[in-house]
Amino acid sequence: MNFDRITEKLSILADAAKYDVSCASSGSKRNNKDKGLGNATGMGICHSYTEDGRCVSLLKILLTNVCIFDCAYCVTRKSNDVKRAAFTVQEVVDLTINFYRRNYIEGLFLSSGIFKNADTTMERLVQVAKKLRLEENFNGYIHLKSIPGASDELMREAGLYADRLSVNLELPTEEGLKLLAPDKNRQDMIDPMNFVKNEILVYKDEKKRFKKTPKFAPGGQSTQMIIGATPETDLQIIHTANHFYKNFNLKRVYYSGYVPVTNDSRLPSLQSQVPMLRENRLYQADWLMRFYGFKADEILDPKQPFLELDVDPKLGWALRNLQFFPVNIQNADIEMILRIPGVGLKSAWKIIGGRKFSKLNAEHLKKMGVALNRAKHFIVFGNSLQNIQTLHHQYLKEIILKTVNSKYEKHYQPQLALF
Repeated sequence: MNFDRITEKLSILADAAKYDVSCASSGSKRNNKDKGLGNATGMGICHSYTEDGRCVSLLKILLTNVCIFDCAYCVTRKSNDVKRAAFTVQEVVDLTINFYRRNYIEGLFLSSGIFKNADTTMERLVQVAKKLRLEENFNGYIHLKSIPGASDELMREAGLYADRLSVNLELPTEEGLKLLAPDKNRQDMIDPMNFVKNEILVYKDEKKRFKKTPKFAPGGQSTQMIIGATPETDLQIIHTANHFYKNFNLKRVYYSGYVPVTNDSRLPSLQSQVPMLRENRLYQADWLMRFYGFKADEILDPKQPFLELDVDPKLGWALRNLQFFPVNIQNADIEMILRIPGVGLKSAWKIIGGRKFSKLNAEHLKKMGVALNRAKHFIVFGNSLQNIQTLHHQYLKEIILKTVNSKYEKHYQPQLALF
């Protein structure tokens, strides 16, 4: 292996891969039973994060940054004047094994520009995973990007060797895709997602009858949407995510704030900032749908199509729906406790368990991990006559923000002053 040549390729193709944020590795349980390399069980996968919060776990690279498409938002678009490179299948295999043996990584996240056509590209990605599994006996985590338009046969083979598959929706709506990537077809993205969903169900059913049935994409599938490159509202984005969660059984939808990388009249200017706070609010809204029992229509509506940036989505919902509060901690059901601002999943179940043994108070909740600076405005501990419905939501919002900000200043300002 020519070290200088590989290093140059790695520099180019790792840098190009950083814009894809859908690289979390949770969900797979590939045990190492044959004394091979790696283990993707449980928390065996390490993660690292860039300064702006993006996940860059695993060896995260493109097979090539050569692409036949000219998507306006993409750094590897065919009309962009960037240095091009491509790994061979064996080079990716060798890099993965060598990096793993040096304890640099625990797995591989492999994507690619689309060269020649979808099947040719997907076939190369599958060859990498197949070689790692069969020739190197590698049991670490492998995440492959599914190439839109790839055949069912290649998608099936990919699912047998990869832990997770993902197809990027790229933009939240079909209209946005037509505007910035007119050469691409939304249906080409949906078809492989639908195929993978059905194959996962088929293999799970087969596994119940035949124990030796191989696993198919045990980490499920995910997708990613670019936020801020097109004018969709947060309401549209959340409804798109909700649709794919419900109809394609996705493990995750990732939201990637648009990074200005090319000049194009259809795009925000290169001087615009990455919408990181908006991206963060969308992730919070996503968690409300997945874990807290919120429906997409509850989080936002046509009257308020964007998430508030100064408060999290749950607090925003509570302030707009004061008629449901205060919640009596002693007897409220889990669904309502989960809707109290400042109460997380673990804290909610601790409340349910703890009140069986004693009457809870503020100190108990604090020990359970509840953020009382928010929660105290929305709860009562017994037969209190507290009525927050008489408070205007904007006034209550100002009270909470003032408390949160003063707490931040108290704990962090002395440290900040040192730098």
